[in-house]
Amino acid sequence: MTTAKDIIARFSDIQTLPHVVTRLSKLLADSNSTMRDFEEVIKMDPVLVARLLRLVNSPFYGLARKVDSIGRAVAFIGMKNLHNLVVTDALKSIFRENGEPAPFSRKRLWMHCAAVSICSKMVAERIFGINGDDVYLCGILHDFGIIVEEQVKTAEFLQVCANSPNSAAMIEQERHFLGTDHCEIGYLLTLEWSMPAAIREAIRDHHTLFDTIRPESITGIIQIAEYLSSQLGHTTLPSMEVTISPPLIEHIRENADEYAILMDDLPEEMTKAQDVYGPEEGR
Repeated sequence: MTTAKDIIARFSDIQTLPHVVTRLSKLLADSNSTMRDFEEVIKMDPVLVARLLRLVNSPFYGLARKVDSIGRAVAFIGMKNLHNLVVTDALKSIFRENGEPAPFSRKRLWMHCAAVSICSKMVAERIFGINGDDVYLCGILHDFGIIVEEQVKTAEFLQVCANSPNSAAMIEQERHFLGTDHCEIGYLLTLEWSMPAAIREAIRDHHTLFDTIRPESITGIIQIAEYLSSQLGHTTLPSMEVTISPPLIEHIRENADEYAILMDDLPEEMTKAQDVYGPEEGR
């Protein structure tokens, strides 16, 4: 039976994530790292620097003055935010459509990940009053295992898509046809990329249905954001129903007014973030 490690070993696109991602992740995990350390890593790639400065100056960040250097970018939005931009920028090219249209669409998956990441940040900051940087990063990465499955085991993966009316069924079908699921693959990949443990665990557990779960945990927020995003049509597969832990549904109902406002604002926030998650010019 195929294992997650077997599939990852055959994933030819894994090296398209630049080494800078892992280096920056390690810097973030090191309490002795400085903004200068962060700047030194990023400035080694002039093309990346140019793209990041354009993104930092986009409406998504709404900075009052133009940022014209990586040093100032770090000072304005912080090391963690700039790291998240590097990861987002690196993933965009991998999610580009490849070949003829099929039941599965990389573009749809990318829009789903973008919606979940932006919604997660909004839930963290608006509902729980906590920093949303980690949940944003988790949202961008949470379904990356699907891209690996689609590339390495294409025929089996399309069978999964054809038999997955909801998120719970998708996990069952992945384990049946592939011997693993995208949550496990994503967990192991982000371990290789030196992502924080809490983010890795949320990726592993984002489709696990818990009887008890803290809504404000990273896993709780990602599940909530997946559910909310699905209400606006941003699902992994067309018409897929998203199933989340029962305590989270109850939490949403108890805070219905706050979530209604958040849902009203989500499309505008996604439009503002278009420069961040949208395609690069010329692609």
